Amino acid sequence: MSAKDASELKGKTGLKRLVNAAGYSAQGFRAAFKSEDAFRQECVLGAVLSAALLFIEADAALKLIAFLSIIVVLVTELLNSGIEAAIDRIGLEIHPLSKFAKDVGSCAVLFSLFGAAVCWAVLIYHAFG
Repeated sequence: MSAKDASELKGKTGLKRLVNAAGYSAQGFRAAFKSEDAFRQECVLGAVLSAALLFIEADAALKLIAFLSIIVVLVTELLNSGIEAAIDRIGLEIHPLSKFAKDVGSCAVLFSLFGAAVCWAVLIYHAFG
């Protein structure tokens, strides 16, 4: 099946496809925010930290990196939630591959949080140190 064939199966093209995609993304955000405690906590913390960037006197590049680190955490958390949902959909019994997928997803979130902490530490050091 070519990429064109796959696109035709989706039934929508052009602007209609973009509008639909934006709607699906909004639904995904609402679902994750409603059902995933960690995502909700990271969103709130991300909003607070993003607002704090307006008051921190630092180089624009450092502020941008700090902001993008928040985005990376949120994206990683969403992907991890998707992995967990897909694994749970397959079956709730404990299986080594299911455990592996969930543990690796969790590790990705941990690494993104660590990276964000480092970015913010550098920003704070340069702004206040």
